[in-house]
Formats: sequence, structure tokens, C-alpha cells
Amino acid sequence: MLDTANYTPRLKTVYKDVIRAAMKEEFSYKNDMQIPRLDKIVLNIGCGAAAVRDSKKVKSAQQDLTLIAGQLAVVNKAKKSIAGFRVREEMPLGTKVTLRGERMYEFLDRLITVAMPRIRDFRGISAKSFDGRGNYAMGVKEHLVFPEIDFDKVDENWGMDIVIATTAKTDAEAKALLTGFNMPFTS
Repeated sequence: MLDTANYTPRLKTVYKDVIRAAMKEEFSYKNDMQIPRLDKIVLNIGCGAAAVRDSKKVKSAQQDLTLIAGQLAVVNKAKKSIAGFRVREEMPLGTKVTLRGERMYEFLDRLITVAMPRIRDFRGISAKSFDGRGNYAMGVKEHLVFPEIDFDKVDENWGMDIVIATTAKTDAEAKALLTGFNMPFTS
């Protein structure tokens, strides 16, 4: 059984021991508090037209996202009605979860070492998906790449948005931080 009191995620240890020192040297920070760190990871599944046809699809997506994140996912509801899309106010349309702390590092580790290598025809992720303020966004076409999802119990294949928010001020700092975590960027 895992002793959670004395447990530290592998990537958190790597950040403290290796990445911080390398970034302090590379960007010549004067203070340790200037060194960028991971702030949060937000996972989102938008059900779209499937949610309009069948409201149970959102529950299915919520259960799958909860399994992937290890934390209860919340349901996103429509803010206003849009007749053209057959959407009513307060209709459930998707699900999301925000990871921080230990769970954030565990998810990032599983994403980089387990899920990404399972993506079909994977050649790396784009280095152009930074937002200008040090945050990185990417999409996964199939949530089935995560080992927590049982292929036999999946009723629909969901795409997933993953946003990695950092405290970095520039994209170069954020890319150096994520490269330290072995994020497979293409050139």
C-alpha cells in the first residue's frame, strides 16, 4: 500500500532538484521566487451535439474524465439558449476538472510517459501552442489513450482539451520549463 504521507510525485522531485537549477542558470534569475513553476492543469471535454441529442452522454464524459484526473469532474452548463443549436439555458454540454498540487504532477507524468506514446502516428506536440503569457494548450483526439479508460465500457470517443498554466512570464520560459519535464515538442 502506498504511504501518501511521505509520497512525492516523481516530476515534482525532478522540478525541485533539476529543473529549477537549470532554469535559474539559463535565465539568470536573482531570486528563487522568479523561477517559473506549474500553476494548474485544466482538462475539458466538450460533448457538443451528442449532449444535445442525449443528456446521458455528459454523465458518461464526466465519469471518464473523473477516472483520468483522479478527481471529480464538474459539469459545464449552457449560459443562454441558442435555438439554432437546439441548446437551452442550463443544459449540460461538457465537463471539466482543474488539477493542482500532487495530482497535477501525477497527471503530467502520466500524460508524457504513458498517454502521448499511445497516440496514433505521434511525432511530438507543436511548440506554437503557447498563448504569449506562458500557458500551453493542446488537444487529444481520443481520450482512450489514457490507461484508466476501459475500451469495452466506452460508449463514445471523446476529444479532450488540456491547458497547462504556468507562472512563466514569457513563452520561452514556459517552453524551457515544459522541456525540463520531457515534453516532446517538435521543432
